[in-house]
Amino acid sequence: MTQAWMATGPGGIEAWELREVDVPAPKPGEVTIRVHAAGMNPADVKYSSGPGGTFPAPIGYEVSGEITALGPDTEIGSGPARVGDEVIAFRVSGGYTGELTVPAAKVFAKPTTLTHPAAANLLLAGATAAELVELSGAGSGDTVLLHGASGAVGVSFLQQAAVRGIRVVGTASEGNADVVRRYGGIPITYGDGLIDRATDAAAAPFVAALDAVGTDEAIASSLALVRDRGRIITIVRADRVEPDGIVAIGGMKKASAVFRDAARPALIDLAERGLLEVPVARTFPLAHAREAAALLMGGHPGGKLALLP
Repeated sequence: MTQAWMATGPGGIEAWELREVDVPAPKPGEVTIRVHAAGMNPADVKYSSGPGGTFPAPIGYEVSGEITALGPDTEIGSGPARVGDEVIAFRVSGGYTGELTVPAAKVFAKPTTLTHPAAANLLLAGATAAELVELSGAGSGDTVLLHGASGAVGVSFLQQAAVRGIRVVGTASEGNADVVRRYGGIPITYGDGLIDRATDAAAAPFVAALDAVGTDEAIASSLALVRDRGRIITIVRADRVEPDGIVAIGGMKKASAVFRDAARPALIDLAERGLLEVPVARTFPLAHAREAAALLMGGHPGGKLALLP
């Protein structure tokens, strides 16, 4: 038995409940993980508490921990493994827990460079950013505009773009400008005059614009600065695809899911080489998941959040 958070209905965070649950023994192709940290993402709230779901619904998509049991003749996604190995798992169901059994293909050796709270937050934001980099079509020396550059996806994007030699002009508040600079971006503030500030900062044409905030300003400025609308990509505003001809991506879309699954080994390698950090703002005991989720959804937590069973 272990404790796990479940969404009991479509009532948002207040409908979450911490329950005692069984942990099934792993079958062939499965692994049981003792969770040391559960990563937290807005998708945890959006998809576990939204209308139309099946309840009770387990919460949480990524974890970091150690293997406590392996199914017979089972290897994990990164190769042979044994009990006691430190691992991470991504695109699992029910990560807000003390222990869980998951498909072994979703489990990878944990980067030694990252703490458990950081490792538990590596792949969801990192895979989203990787898809943005890929679909931007940008290469070494190209300049792109990134809206929301100081957020979790933005920070991962900045680091992945730097590895490829891509120049990034990123929007952020004045208070977060140093975050953008730290990871290699050129910060500009949002608000009136954004298009002029972006143009001045770039000193070159933008080949793509990436939206990680979803404001009307972000979409409007992207449309003004990038001629090819197939290279204006949003992770938030799917409603603008039809009227504006831009591209929307998301983990629930088949193409995005396939790409993000395939991106996992490369992201783990970047982290292992010290080229991909995951800033963690705060950790919470597992029992305080609702408090942590409220901070997460309130915006601007200053980094990633993690639950510690």
